[in-house]
Amino acid sequence: MAFFAKTTAIPFREWLPQWPLRDAGCGRQLKEPKVARYLGPKAKLSRREGSDLLLKSARRSISDKAKFDSKPGQHGRTSGQRTSDFGVQLREKQKVKRTYGVLERQFRRYFAEADRRRGNTGANLLFLLEARLDNVVFRMGFASTRAEARQIVSHKAITVNGQSVNIPSYSVKAGDVIAVREKSKKQARVIEALELAKQIGFPAWVDVSVDKAEGVFKKSPDRDEFASDVNESLIVELYSR
Repeated sequence: MAFFAKTTAIPFREWLPQWPLRDAGCGRQLKEPKVARYLGPKAKLSRREGSDLLLKSARRSISDKAKFDSKPGQHGRTSGQRTSDFGVQLREKQKVKRTYGVLERQFRRYFAEADRRRGNTGANLLFLLEARLDNVVFRMGFASTRAEARQIVSHKAITVNGQSVNIPSYSVKAGDVIAVREKSKKQARVIEALELAKQIGFPAWVDVSVDKAEGVFKKSPDRDEFASDVNESLIVELYSR
């Protein structure tokens, strides 16, 4: 009894980090994920926002992959008939977040940076998101979706001005040369994505050489050149509450 009386209970959170995370069965040490990301069904997000968020490959039409006549969920056909001002603003923010694959905490940081810069806050926000490396890789056709572009960047298959960069949120500047590394150019997904992008066409603010699998980010796009279905002023109003 004296032993138990002298023993001090150790809080759970104090001793937990001392034990390394290991994969059951093989003894392989696991690493904790550094960045959160959405892993759920993607067509469901497009249905919720009522528009194609380009979360799925454009090889087939989004209407062939999802039913846009109703929102997801048991009450999809009847929900959202009456939407408040706050609801409209929230939906616009969610649409932009889901389009670029950014979660709330990071999205707030982008908004704070956009608000700090001169000019229109909403337009600045979209320019910052459009300059993300994973988005530029997607725009140049090296990946068929932004999620695939994020994975390609994370796997060190992309170089910026000749230097390997594996940070999807890396901010690309005007004049930067984005290229697929030599050993990754033969990947089937890269070849198929480039063929698809060549059929659809490339944005005016990038100059892509399909044969070399590299391109130049010429400039930040003009506001009227992209995201025509986004009303960024609603996002500014939401965060200004």
